[in-house]
Amino acid sequence: MEGSADEKSMCLHRVRRTAVGRTSLLCLLLFIVHQAAAQLIINVQNQGGEIVQETITSSVGDETCTLEFQRSDSTLITKLIDFKSEVQVLKALVLGEEERGQSQYQVMCFVTKFQKGDFITADAMVKLRQKNPSTIRTPEEDRGKENYTMTGWVLLDRATPISRHVAPFCVEAQEATYVRDVDLKAWAELPGSSISILESAVKLFPSTNMVTTPSRCSDVSAIWAPCLCTLEMCIGWYPCGLKYCKGKPESALQNNGGGGSYRCGIKTCRKCHQFSYYVREKQQCLWDE
Repeated sequence: MEGSADEKSMCLHRVRRTAVGRTSLLCLLLFIVHQAAAQLIINVQNQGGEIVQETITSSVGDETCTLEFQRSDSTLITKLIDFKSEVQVLKALVLGEEERGQSQYQVMCFVTKFQKGDFITADAMVKLRQKNPSTIRTPEEDRGKENYTMTGWVLLDRATPISRHVAPFCVEAQEATYVRDVDLKAWAELPGSSISILESAVKLFPSTNMVTTPSRCSDVSAIWAPCLCTLEMCIGWYPCGLKYCKGKPESALQNNGGGGSYRCGIKTCRKCHQFSYYVREKQQCLWDE
């Protein structure tokens, strides 16, 4: 999925030859845009045998990547990674069940600490190409399921210390953006951060002060009662690392240079995320039955 540098070299060559030519300036602009952002559309076969189309977009300037797809139940899943702040956000847009009194849809955001090495960088993403865009892809590695117990709501108007991308990304989840205290403590160790500033951006669940923990929503019959909701989101395919091959790449052989190892592709993975979090009423968690 990685392309050559011929197109970039031709662009730069034209720019060097003509300092003010229209063609050269246009070529330079295209080169800059090419370097700043990129988008891939991937056809993925999930574990149920269904084909899902993922869109992966990266921005070098923002140091971000987003991955988006729609599940067979029409739930829209979007993942945002802010590499600079070491933050990842999984957002779910779930269609409501009108016959059960729900609004048209609801949006939830789950903000967690990004683990370095779990997704290739934005800079590496913009260099990826697809030789066969119609190919149906399956991941090389299944990384199983990770469980997250959320402990509070993010106050979006104060979320900038966590990541400046959280508020605009989760604007439709004003009262449904969740975080864990363990991640707040991890972010507090980053340069320029502090636990007091991070905690001021969070409102703890009332369940943290309760003697008895609320029941899981699937065990609650009253539709307006508070409970603990569970939502699982699986990313069926994503570039989780770079591959390195021993020896010399073809370009190095032609130039009589290089040695050791070189980047020769990407590693792909599948991973599920299961979130457990407090909701004020079971009506917000009808799928967990």
